[in-house]
This record gives sequence, C-alpha cells and structure tokens, in this order.
Amino acid sequence: MQSLVMEREQGYFTEEHHAFRQSFQEFLKKEVVPHVNRWEKTADIDREVWHKMGAMGYFGLRYPEAYGGMGLDFFYSVIFLEELQKVNSGGFAAAMWAHTYLAMTHLNAEGSESIKQQYLAPSIDGTMIGCLCISEPFGGSDVAGMRTTAVKQGDKYIINGSKTFITNGVHADYMVVAAKTAPESGNKGISIFVIDAKSKGVSSTKLDKLGWRASDTGEIAFDNVEVPLSNLMGEENKGFQYIMQHFALERLLMGINAHARAEYALDYALQYMRDRTAFGKSLDKFQALRHSYADMAAEVAMCKEFNYSVADKLNRGGYPVKEASMSKLVSTKIADQVIYQCLQFLGGYGYMEEYPMARLLRDSRLGPIGGGTSEILREIIAKMVIDGKEYDPAT
Repeated sequence: MQSLVMEREQGYFTEEHHAFRQSFQEFLKKEVVPHVNRWEKTADIDREVWHKMGAMGYFGLRYPEAYGGMGLDFFYSVIFLEELQKVNSGGFAAAMWAHTYLAMTHLNAEGSESIKQQYLAPSIDGTMIGCLCISEPFGGSDVAGMRTTAVKQGDKYIINGSKTFITNGVHADYMVVAAKTAPESGNKGISIFVIDAKSKGVSSTKLDKLGWRASDTGEIAFDNVEVPLSNLMGEENKGFQYIMQHFALERLLMGINAHARAEYALDYALQYMRDRTAFGKSLDKFQALRHSYADMAAEVAMCKEFNYSVADKLNRGGYPVKEASMSKLVSTKIADQVIYQCLQFLGGYGYMEEYPMARLLRDSRLGPIGGGTSEILREIIAKMVIDGKEYDPAT
C-alpha cells in the first residue's frame, strides 16, 4: 500500500532507490509475508530465507565489494529498514537488521582481514548469522559496568561471563562479544572479540518475550571459553570506544524503524476507517477521529523528516551522536503513542490477533527500551545540550 502519510522523496532518494524499494517489497511479499505468522509462533526463522536475503545482496548493501557487498549509500539501508517494518513482524525485522547493522558493523570496522574473510563475507551472502553481545543480566544500559572477562593466557583469551537480551543469540553462528580485558580500568578496559557459537563453553537459552516474537532472543553464558588471540577485534582495551562509535548508528536505526512502523499503522488504520461505517458514515468522516489522525500524521512526518536528515549526515561521513539519540528518543515515543491510538481506531478488532495492531503494539514497546533506554538517552542528550559535552569518533 502506498503511504498515505506525507512523504518527502526529493533530495534523498534517486530513481535507483525507488527501483530498489519496489524490488525489495516484491521479495518480502513473496518470500517473507507468507511465513511470518509461523515464525511468530516458533521464534525460528527458516535458514532458507537468510540464504535468499544474502543471495539478493540485502545483507551487503553498505559493505565493501571485496567481501561480496555492494558499497551503496546509506539510503538503501533506510529503505531496507522501512520496508522490513511493513511485514508486521518486528521480530523478523530485528533479526535481519541486528545481523546486518550490529554484528556485521563491528566485523567491518574492527575486524582483521582474516576475520572479514571468515565471518563478514559469509554474513553478507547469508550463510552465517551473527549477533552482538553487550548487555548483561546485571548491567543493562551500563556498558562500562559489564562483568564478563577475557583473561589472556598464552596464545588465547579465556572468557567467562554472561550476556542477555541478545537478538539472534540462539541461532547465531558467531557472536561479537564485549568483555573486560583490564577490569581495573573501567570503561577503558573493554575489548571486542568474535567467538564461534559452537565453541566449547558457550551456551544459550531462548527468552520468552512480549513482542518481537519471530526473533530468537537469548541469554548467553561463557564458561572458560577459549578464544584465539587473533579473534580480538581492533585494539585491546578500546572496545568501549568502538561500542560508543556504533551506538549512533544503532539509535538511528531504531528511530527509522519507529517512524516506519508508525507510518504502517497509520496507513492501515486509515484504510480501516474508510471501509468501516457507523451511524451512516465512514469513520474517517468523524471530526474527533480526523483531528486525532491529523495530529499523528504530522508527528510521524516530522520524525521521518528529521530521521532522513540525520541519515544524510551519517551518509556524508558525519558523526551525529546527538541527533541519532534524539531520533531514537522521540521517534520511539511517538510510534508507541500512534500505534496505541491506531489500535483504538479499530475498536474491538484492534484487540484481535487476526488484525495487525495487537502485534504492532507489542513489537513497538521495545523501541524505548532496546539499544539504550529512553531514560539513558535523556541523560546523554542533556550532557550534550546542557553541559556542552562532545562525543568524538573512535580513532
């Protein structure tokens, strides 16, 4: 369905972008939508669809051609994210973008050439699935307070600890893991490793969630896991800088996801309101509903415009930490409010699983939590706009 929310295309998207959007929509309609309800029940996305996504190049949009990618601009990724939200499975979307833009981002940015050949190239072609392991059972948003340790012993590191809320954590082939290599140094003692999921001492447990049910979210334990020195990514003890470097991208991703799912909810609700009649006229003719819809359409359009501008900064090599944090904070909040009201527009049908709003409501609720809670983001933004703090890219 063509969006009924005001949309600005000019200046950001070319004819090539539009053609890509069309082809990706067709792929999702054929290869994904027919299976979504089953995946929502099993939390086990068919490996075949990963292979097909890889074969079509969707995992390699922004990655170097040397590893099978396409090296395209970031607005192809914006389209990728937006269209994933329209299949009405936040879990499927999360599995895809967590693999592509969380795990693979670290491989590409900090991985050695051998790591890129061993893990990044197969991730691009869809034969390997990755996950990013940062959050811990006792840490949450406090990255610097993590307890997982990596102790160097001869030609290897010994890793002990646990991670939780890890998207793709159960079915991943490899894990990008943050651990303390110098615990006494606080956030200056964190390093990043890539670990084969089949390594001895690695175990994962599937978590039961309110939403994002198609994705496998896991709690992962590391019990004396031996990791070769060559699996260290980047420099030892610079992991916190690398994590912070990529948080701007993650926050923007979640902001884009939010405006896209809110837009999907508005589109669906409006079609329902046009088709549904009460007291002799369609619901879209009632002033109270019309004005509520107008308010929401304006808010979503503003989020979308802002998110596109932040994406443009990122696309041109900028480091928009403040703007990306604002994107996630505001867009996820508005998406929750919009989807709540759109469910209300549907009345009793909005509460039925047969209609998309119930799942949308559950899936959307993770927006203000995952990737840094809204409470944490407010403090980060406050430090920048009140205290004048600046965040510089990792070097």
